Amino acid sequence: MKKILKWGARLVFAAAAGVFLHYTLPQHDIVQVVGTENRRIDFGENSMFWASPDSGTEKRSNRDVFFIQTKLANGSTMVYRNEDTGWDWPPYFKFDSQNLQAEAAGAVSTNSDPQYYAITHYGWRIKWFSIFPNAVALKPVAGPDAYVVPWVSVAILAMLAAACLGMLAVVRRFKRRFIQPKLDEAREFAEDGIEGLSAAGDAVAGQARKSLFSFTRWIDTFKGKPRL
Repeated sequence: MKKILKWGARLVFAAAAGVFLHYTLPQHDIVQVVGTENRRIDFGENSMFWASPDSGTEKRSNRDVFFIQTKLANGSTMVYRNEDTGWDWPPYFKFDSQNLQAEAAGAVSTNSDPQYYAITHYGWRIKWFSIFPNAVALKPVAGPDAYVVPWVSVAILAMLAAACLGMLAVVRRFKRRFIQPKLDEAREFAEDGIEGLSAAGDAVAGQARKSLFSFTRWIDTFKGKPRL
């Protein structure tokens, strides 16, 4: 049972880390920009999925948010919000949402003459909760079959993997050098204590037998039996 709980905790932690990284790390979509808009948003229960106001803008319960409307290479639509992240999390340090909106407006193309762009973003699109991924950058590409290697994500994941392996090695070394010897000493002490208790128990039992035998011999003297 203890082993099952241990592995269950590991799986829960790994799943939580995977969800966090999938939301936070940059992703790339090949899109055709079909429109842009500026919409007033009243923030509710999904406010945690929206970024902070633009730099220098007062934080309120509602504000204008830029949106970039696109069509993916497979024909489906995708809408991205375009907000500054500033100095908040995730650390994209994005302060140019207005410039990006101007770039997106200039990238609008028609179905008769589509122009394709690689849009870098983070976050998810969840229609039921009106959650949109946040666009970070826009770059023209040759066509709908273009592929952008996610070097940043690969580098971050590699560094995290190296950090985790390093921490695991440190923990194992610390356990081997400091914790395991103490555990071995405690085990030896317990074993010595058990052996000592066993020897003491045997000695008490032997003394009790001797006392009982002496008492029996003393009783026999009253019965006229000679001592042995």
